[in-house]
Amino acid sequence: MKFLKKLAFLFYLIVLFPFLASAASPSSISVNIAPENPAPNENTEIILSSYSYNLDSVLISWSVDGKAVSSGIGKKSFSATAPEAGKQTTISASISLPDGTIQKTIILRPAVMLLLWQGTDSYVPPFYRGKAMPGPGSEIKVVGMPEIKSGSQTVNPRNMVYTWKEDYTNMPAASGYGKNFFTYVNDYLDDINNINVVASTVDQRYFSERSIDIGTTEPKILFYKDDSNLGTLWEKTISNGHQIPGSEIIRAMPYFISPKDIRIPSLVFAWYINNFRVDVPIYNKNVLPVQAGAGVSGSSSIRLEISNMDKIFESATKQINVQF
Repeated sequence: MKFLKKLAFLFYLIVLFPFLASAASPSSISVNIAPENPAPNENTEIILSSYSYNLDSVLISWSVDGKAVSSGIGKKSFSATAPEAGKQTTISASISLPDGTIQKTIILRPAVMLLLWQGTDSYVPPFYRGKAMPGPGSEIKVVGMPEIKSGSQTVNPRNMVYTWKEDYTNMPAASGYGKNFFTYVNDYLDDINNINVVASTVDQRYFSERSIDIGTTEPKILFYKDDSNLGTLWEKTISNGHQIPGSEIIRAMPYFISPKDIRIPSLVFAWYINNFRVDVPIYNKNVLPVQAGAGVSGSSSIRLEISNMDKIFESATKQINVQF
């Protein structure tokens, strides 16, 4: 009896085990989708690959939502158009291998993602309608606004899970449920940072992904005229060749420099007239009163240098020539 059991076990090892071990496994076929999370009606490429089998020599058949659409030897790639938002498309690939047939199923559930960003500590003048651009070493906030539909209902962005990456590195502390924004400080050595986010529903059925490259902007200075009755004339800047009739007040406004409050002492304003340093009150350091002497005419150069004592790589300079 023991002999028969040993004989049966040897038969299993010699005959059946190699057959079972060589059976085709779905894990031996990899599926790559580009883009991984397509937008509605976006063209999508599906590519099959394997380290175990030569897919160029086997029959591969493709179907969309149960309808056969394409087949052929070595047909390991397939192009499809993602459906509209809130709908899904099921794509199946049947790979006829020598060890058996493998089925791979891909479900396309498109979604839309919008990324908004700005420098949170970047200064812009009052009533400025543009975006606060980040300078070197600025803090930047990125907000993800996904639009994912489940059937006819739009999923609330606050009820999604967000996975953030900065320069292709996962940021687990900034990721999680309801975390639809990401804040970081750019490195003055990097001109551009790549920010990526994937928003998914809690059940992991729907995804939306978006990447964006965010660059830095060098701070700049613009000069404006202060009018005693109308205040600062924001509609027109003072440029080279500006005529000063007797006396005038020049107001300097830095753009995209940090911190957001330009009154703090770490921002140093250095005014020069004809290369001579001019002292101005520290509480009004971005304002320069200018007055020509009686009977004096000609031109002078006015220069302002702004430096940040806390950020040695952040500075701005502006120089113009004015006529008296």
